[in-house]
Amino acid sequence: MYVEIRFASHPQDVKQYDTDRLRKQFMIETVFVPGEIRHVYSHVERFVIGGAVPLQEPLRLETDKSAIGVDYFLQRREIGIINVGPAGYVTVDGTEYELGTKDGLYVGMGNKDVTFRSADPSNPARFYMLSTTAHTSYPTAKVGIEQAEPVHLGSLAQSNERTIYKYFHAQGVQTCQLVMGMTLLKPNNMWNTMPSHTHNRRAEVYFYFDMPDDGVVFHLMGEPTETRHLVVRNEQAIISPTWSIHSGVGTSNYTFIWGMGGENLDYTDMDPVPMKELK
Repeated sequence: MYVEIRFASHPQDVKQYDTDRLRKQFMIETVFVPGEIRHVYSHVERFVIGGAVPLQEPLRLETDKSAIGVDYFLQRREIGIINVGPAGYVTVDGTEYELGTKDGLYVGMGNKDVTFRSADPSNPARFYMLSTTAHTSYPTAKVGIEQAEPVHLGSLAQSNERTIYKYFHAQGVQTCQLVMGMTLLKPNNMWNTMPSHTHNRRAEVYFYFDMPDDGVVFHLMGEPTETRHLVVRNEQAIISPTWSIHSGVGTSNYTFIWGMGGENLDYTDMDPVPMKELK
């Protein structure tokens, strides 16, 4: 298992970053590698962000003591897993869960043995995962895309007609601090999270996918009066610290998984930014 460590940064420092430094600090360019589990350990909310693509052999979720400092990965953590590829299976301490495309699985603190395998290794599953620290163990729970709570927002006139699916949240699957879901933009809609917001009480990670090979999303970040942008391609992720907006516009519609950790589990806890204040 490959683990990369990223440190946190101050918004005053980020004002001086060039494009290359912004990408190295906040973008995860490679989430999936066939036959591997890759993780980024971020000091922003101590997120672990990663992907697993099992081929012929199952992949086991292991720990890296240099980053996490525990005996097994979920000893002091919880994790949300969403399959963005063909069907696959996640086994948690001997219990196997089948995850179809866009199905999710929450795994609570204390589970020791988590493995991933593909139903068809020649057409492997692609398990995206986001982990936060935890202090209490909650039951493992599968949430299929058809079970996730849908919220329909936006309009074609504003190019942001979309459905937000809540997988793990305060009114659904119980967690310590992880809130996670997925947003699907309808065809001919390109904007997400606009008007934008921040939430100083929680950090967030966006994972963009279902994009064409030649498609991009211009992800907007930074303080509301000091915005920057990152050009994101298919199956890449963005770490969004508490002080940053997190909006974007694509060259076509796309899908993204959002995940948060922090002081509360209130999905609606955000500080809106009026359009006239953006710079």
